[in-house]
Amino acid sequence: MFDSLRRRFNTRKFSWLCRGIMDTPPIRHRPAPLRIVSMVRGDDLSMYLIAIKSFYRQLPGGSITVMDDGTLTEAHRALLRHHLGEPEIVRIDDIATGPCPSGSCWERLLFILDRTAESYVVQLDSDMLTTGPVPEVVAAIEGNRAFTLNSAPDQPIVDLETAARQVADHDARFMQIRAEQALPRLPPDAGRFYVRGSAGFAGFARGGPDRRAAEAFSTAMQDLLGPSWLEWGSEQISSNYIVCNSPDGLALPWPKYCCFIPGVQAEHAAMMHFIGTWRFQHGMYARKARGVVDAMLKDTAAR
Repeated sequence: MFDSLRRRFNTRKFSWLCRGIMDTPPIRHRPAPLRIVSMVRGDDLSMYLIAIKSFYRQLPGGSITVMDDGTLTEAHRALLRHHLGEPEIVRIDDIATGPCPSGSCWERLLFILDRTAESYVVQLDSDMLTTGPVPEVVAAIEGNRAFTLNSAPDQPIVDLETAARQVADHDARFMQIRAEQALPRLPPDAGRFYVRGSAGFAGFARGGPDRRAAEAFSTAMQDLLGPSWLEWGSEQISSNYIVCNSPDGLALPWPKYCCFIPGVQAEHAAMMHFIGTWRFQHGMYARKARGVVDAMLKDTAAR
């Protein structure tokens, strides 16, 4: 309960410190063969608006989809429509997961893979922040190459056997470790590459692996792990796997694209994922976000 209260307090403090995002102008849509998808909680609305607006200003264009996790009110939806120019809004309850787990962001991944039939799709978490140009991301989108954010430095895409060796001495009480240790035992005809990436920011190629790929991987992993595959984290493992086994899939270079963890070189980052564990540590997130919001407001005043 204490952790929940502290998280809510820190989130509201962040929203107050970065309240200027509500005064920034609405996004003006620019047509492009790209869709940006985010699952959004009502409590994280300010964070999400900063995430999507800071990212969109570095892109040639694209469409926006908001996935309502069930907490968005009509007032939230009205605010999103004002700032994002009538985005597509879908409820996760309307997305069938089939043989894959339910919850734990699986609805989001399957929805994204369904939409790759018509466009390139980027998954953007509400706690992402873009502070500068992102040419590697733009090039990946234009080249129809899947990508993922890395979860730590020095973690390239590797074969499944190497991925398992990298975590051989890690604590197998955690489902992600057990899953990564089991990767070499996937069926021989399965994709053979993996990276310890982050599903907080990932791109999926148009015409690339679709829902059937996620279902096949999930089924194979559940056969190996049993009920523990239903635990939190299986969607991220699946996202990593699908990106790595897409044609020319890539892991974005660290620290230009990174997660905010102790010791990270934040001054070199163009995009940062402020993951929950360290999100509000030392006030870095609020300082960086306020700088981005101030730049947006300054751009508006200069027009």
